[in-house]
Amino acid sequence: MATQLQINDFESRRTALIHRLNDAEFLSNKGLGNEAGIFTFCYDPSLELVARDFFESLSKISRKGRLGASGIKTNLIERNLYDVLLEITEAKRILDRIPAQELRHGSDGLLKKIQRIATPEAFVTAMDWHPHQLGDVLLVTGVGEVYPYIRVHSILNNMQSKFRDVPVVVAYPGTFDGGSLSLFSKLKDGNYYRAFDLI
Repeated sequence: MATQLQINDFESRRTALIHRLNDAEFLSNKGLGNEAGIFTFCYDPSLELVARDFFESLSKISRKGRLGASGIKTNLIERNLYDVLLEITEAKRILDRIPAQELRHGSDGLLKKIQRIATPEAFVTAMDWHPHQLGDVLLVTGVGEVYPYIRVHSILNNMQSKFRDVPVVVAYPGTFDGGSLSLFSKLKDGNYYRAFDLI
């Protein structure tokens, strides 16, 4: 159960994200040098369902053309990492065989097999689209759903070349202190120094 402080923090972040999605400088990815503009939207894991409803609402508003600034329409493109994992395993024709593989090799064996196929590079390639347009914003969700198959910092490390021109918002059920990520505010999820927290 989330505390009032956690709920208030979520509300502040929600307001900040909506403000960014209506900001021309953010949409143009300006002021970040040659880096991908990666931002974390951290929230308490107990607010997962609230967060999902919020992102679904944002996507609907974006599709209706009600987000943007100075003639730039915001095109929010959500990529759920769990869905991406399923796409990767389906493309490799192993999705249907996963239950049998787990019975045969155990959970640890299955984890290693999937990690060899669903690499950070494979995730980034599967999430990309062409061409990128001014106003496109990538929203990465499902971070907690793919643990421990993939860690989000390894995906972010591979985004620099493909998403340099597109702002990226990572919906993160945990905390980010500017240098390290903590999934569910309990598990060390890796170091990452190129992201900015929304607040």
